[in-house]
Amino acid sequence: MRTAVLRSTDRPAPYAASTPLSLESVPVPEPRPGELLVRIARASLCHSDLSVINGSRIRPLPMALGHEATGVVEGVGDGVGDVRVGDHVVLVFVPACGACRACSAGRPALCYRGAESNGSGDLLHGPALLRDADGGRINHHLGVSAFAQYAVVARESVVVIDDDVPFDVAAMFGCAALTGIGAVLNTAAVREGQSVVVFGLGAVGLMAVMAAAQIPGTTVVAIDPLAAKQELGLRCGAQHAGPPEEAADLVQRVTDGGADVVIEAVGSARVMEAGLGLLARGGALVSVGLPHPDQELSTQALQFAGLGRRLLGSYMGDAVPERDIPSYLELWRQGRLPVELLHTDTRPLEDLNESLDALAEGRVVRRIFTLDQP
Repeated sequence: MRTAVLRSTDRPAPYAASTPLSLESVPVPEPRPGELLVRIARASLCHSDLSVINGSRIRPLPMALGHEATGVVEGVGDGVGDVRVGDHVVLVFVPACGACRACSAGRPALCYRGAESNGSGDLLHGPALLRDADGGRINHHLGVSAFAQYAVVARESVVVIDDDVPFDVAAMFGCAALTGIGAVLNTAAVREGQSVVVFGLGAVGLMAVMAAAQIPGTTVVAIDPLAAKQELGLRCGAQHAGPPEEAADLVQRVTDGGADVVIEAVGSARVMEAGLGLLARGGALVSVGLPHPDQELSTQALQFAGLGRRLLGSYMGDAVPERDIPSYLELWRQGRLPVELLHTDTRPLEDLNESLDALAEGRVVRRIFTLDQP
């Protein structure tokens, strides 16, 4: 099969010229006990992929990238009794073990064993399976490695869905939907009539806009430097939109004393600081983006005890994928989550490197890749 492999993070943008991702021919691995072989139908490009390529997220190399995808099960390992060949699945980038401290507390997005295997490039049930033409190890990306024709994944890395969900829709539910919608519904627990400000109108931020907009009586403000993204924010349900330099005046004008919730989906400490300043008394800033590890947050400490403000981290939207993906798909079926608005286009895998530039420059929201058979 063909898979997109990253071997170095020292190739600068523009990526269409430096080509950090190479399409390599590798053997299709066999699923071990507790694992599945999935034929990847669609895989979409996410900022988390870009963060590995530019060095913001340190991962072991070489690595087969891609973590947001959907596909069809083609092989089932021993011990898996609840998934069958032919099932349509959404892939999930945190394989929750079900037994660790986080899982036992009902927070599978923070699974200790899943984080360990993701960090080492292994799978939940064993070492990495991917090998290059010389027999060298290729690490898995977040237990998925979806920029490929096939993926062997842990059973815990998939959620079975109805097979009438279009692949182009399903592909966005394993990361963008879980993260953006979950930040609103799970982490912030936005209530009727509250005000929500979303900084950063990529796929995750726009999913957050949609989620907030479907709650009765909410005031939703969408913030992004690009006018086209602001317009898309309005189409996704925001009542107000504007650039970052106008955010403070806009929020002051349309809220009563500040925002109840600010969603930071940029990955910037400076935006987090600005977002904290827009909160009402008792408001919450939800940090969703992934800043570079060198970035540090500087803010007045008194605002937390003095003003009752909260700073909440949200990884994978604090989601419980087996519960939330079917729930979010039902909202989509009801027309309350128009996720098709985020689908920029569908391309072949050969366009990956150029697409990295398009994503970094804000020219696409979700570019989806179709994978052909070997």
